[in-house]
Amino acid sequence: MAKRAKTHKDVEFAVEGHDGRERIFKKFDEAVSFAVSKAASNGMTVHVDTLIYSVSGARWWGGDHGVEEYKSDPEASVSDRIEISANHVGRVA
Repeated sequence: MAKRAKTHKDVEFAVEGHDGRERIFKKFDEAVSFAVSKAASNGMTVHVDTLIYSVSGARWWGGDHGVEEYKSDPEASVSDRIEISANHVGRVA
């Protein structure tokens, strides 16, 4: 099985930054890492929004199901949303 590329030219990931402005990432793992850090620092749920701009991007992200979803509403502002929560529990002995 071929290894999937870490990015696609028509897929981005958006996360609200600490300053309230949207941050855009090309790599999913970088977006999720940022979201986990933010969630752990403020105890709130953080959204990672997947932005898809083409059928090929939809296929890269979600396979055949992703293409079906994209074609059903190609103008959707967010193609997929992931909620990240992290609870800081302090020292564990």
